[in-house]
Amino acid sequence: MLSLHGFAVSNYFNMVKLALLEKGLPFEEVTVFNTRSEAFLASSPRGKVPVLQTDAGFISETSAILDYLEDRGEGRPLLPAEPYARAQVRALMREIELYIELPARACYPEAFFGAQVDEAIKAKARGELLGGIAALKRHGRFAPYVAGAEFSLADIYLLYSLDLACEVARKLFGLDLLADFPAATELLARLKQNPHVQRVAADREAQMPAFLAMVKNQRQA
Repeated sequence: MLSLHGFAVSNYFNMVKLALLEKGLPFEEVTVFNTRSEAFLASSPRGKVPVLQTDAGFISETSAILDYLEDRGEGRPLLPAEPYARAQVRALMREIELYIELPARACYPEAFFGAQVDEAIKAKARGELLGGIAALKRHGRFAPYVAGAEFSLADIYLLYSLDLACEVARKLFGLDLLADFPAATELLARLKQNPHVQRVAADREAQMPAFLAMVKNQRQA
C-alpha cells in the first residue's frame, strides 16, 4: 500500500492527499513533523513534505509524486489524455505554484506565525501576487474548472494555493485578490463542496493545534 508521509496542515501534503482520494487509491498517512531527522532526510533529501512511500521506494517533491500517480494509470485520471490539453494543465499548475503559491509562502511567517518579514521581501511578494493573479485570469478557462470542463491537477494546485495567498494579501497588504475575479471565487466555492476536499479540511483543522504547538516549541528552542 502507498504511504503518504508529512502533516495535514501542509498544503502540498494536501495536494497529494486529495489526488489520492480523487483517484480512489488506497493509502495510509504517516504523520511527520520532524522533517530534519536523519530518518526523514533519507527519504526526502531537502527535508520537505510530502513524501510518498511506494513498493519501489520513496518519492519526494509534490510534482514528481503527482506525475507518478498519473503514470501508474490507476483510478480517475487527473490529467487529460491529449498532449496539448495535458501541457496546458501542467502550465497552469506551474504558473499557480511559481507566481501565486511561492510569493505568498515568503510571507507566511508574518501572516500566520507572528514573525516579521523584511519589507523588501513583502514588496516583492505583493507585486508577484498581483502578477500571478493577472496571469491566471489570462490563462485559466474556468469552464467551470481551471483548465476547462474537467477537474484536474490544476484545480488541486489552485485550491491549496489561492486561499492561502488571499489570506496573505488581506492580512499584510489589505488586498482582496479576488475582488474582480468572480470565476475564481465561484470555483473555490464549488471545490469546497467536494466531500474529499471537506475530509482533507477536517483533518487539517484537527491537526492544527498540534502543529501550532510544534511551531511554538521550535521558536522557543
